[in-house]
Amino acid sequence: MESEKNITVYCGSSDHTPQKFTDAAVALGREIAAAGAGLVYGAGRTGLMGAVADSVLAAGGRVTGIIPEFMVRRGWHHTGLTELRTVDTMHTRKAMMSSMAKGIIALPGGIGTFEELTEAITWRQLGLFDGNVVIYNVDGYYDNFLAMMETAISEGFMNPDHRGLCLVATDAAEAVRMAMGTPEQNTFSPKF
Repeated sequence: MESEKNITVYCGSSDHTPQKFTDAAVALGREIAAAGAGLVYGAGRTGLMGAVADSVLAAGGRVTGIIPEFMVRRGWHHTGLTELRTVDTMHTRKAMMSSMAKGIIALPGGIGTFEELTEAITWRQLGLFDGNVVIYNVDGYYDNFLAMMETAISEGFMNPDHRGLCLVATDAAEAVRMAMGTPEQNTFSPKF
């Protein structure tokens, strides 16, 4: 899979979330497939992870899942993907997901999603990832995260130009366009 045609998606695997987030994941999967992009994700079969993968597959798209061996042993992986890559560690997983991506989109998720998102933003800051990092802010889910970034800027922990490290989308089509766009587009602007 060429990175120019892939979007990496970070998102939660919990089955205990409101339907609006599953609907957003399904819509994102349809938009990824419609754009002719492949999905690269953490290979989960449940929650938003499973929903976005199933949606891409149902729309005729291709999906590559990347998962550590210990998660496969626990049966957490999706068994119907175009390609499943098993790796040794979480660190290898994240590095591979990033290296295969033109852009990255974060759907809602928990601590693992937050960690992946902040690492992607950090890698963008350090020049280790040169694509767009997009926060798909479904129903204001990431408003507090964006406010925290603004606090870090106002308190001097981040430079004001660090706002340019990520974009914020409020619908699936916009998220895909941003992920596939040029890096110069980056700027987050919280919508409160």
